[in-house]
Amino acid sequence: MTETTNNLKRMTAPGSAYKIVDVPELYADVIKQHGVEGKFVSDEDSPWVPFGDNAAIKHLAFDVRNNTFSNILWIKSPGVIGTHKHRGTVVMLCLEGSVRYLEYDWVAGPGGFIYETPGQTHTLVTDHPEGVKLFGWLNGAIEFYDEDANFLETCDVWWYINHYESYCREHGIPINKELYI
Repeated sequence: MTETTNNLKRMTAPGSAYKIVDVPELYADVIKQHGVEGKFVSDEDSPWVPFGDNAAIKHLAFDVRNNTFSNILWIKSPGVIGTHKHRGTVVMLCLEGSVRYLEYDWVAGPGGFIYETPGQTHTLVTDHPEGVKLFGWLNGAIEFYDEDANFLETCDVWWYINHYESYCREHGIPINKELYI
């Protein structure tokens, strides 16, 4: 048996190995002083915030230090999210339904992975009768344009925070500080 196989067996401990392991850490005090704990957001911890007439966003994370934000975009029935250009990297996973871009020849279904690079312009479309839900981890601004290529809006981490907080205030929903990483 190779060392890699042996290590793999040890990394995938049996189900009976439920215990917290005290791992040595040279910089434990520094991590305790300056580190930031991870976050957990349950499905109930963030509302669906309308995004136009046929879509909603469930905000999951806002990182103002890196202009990064995460959400689930839900287009509720066949429809389009307007033409937009990303100024940062976007990673998305199709959770339900299907989605495509007018500018490409692929269609992503459940489990489909989408990776977008800065500077790409595209128009997101779902033809699925039940629409689509996309998990996204986005970095940088998104510029939206109308059908004549006129600039409409820049959406960055600040826009998404405002989108979430405004909706919460208008509907008496407490702002969840766990979303801010």
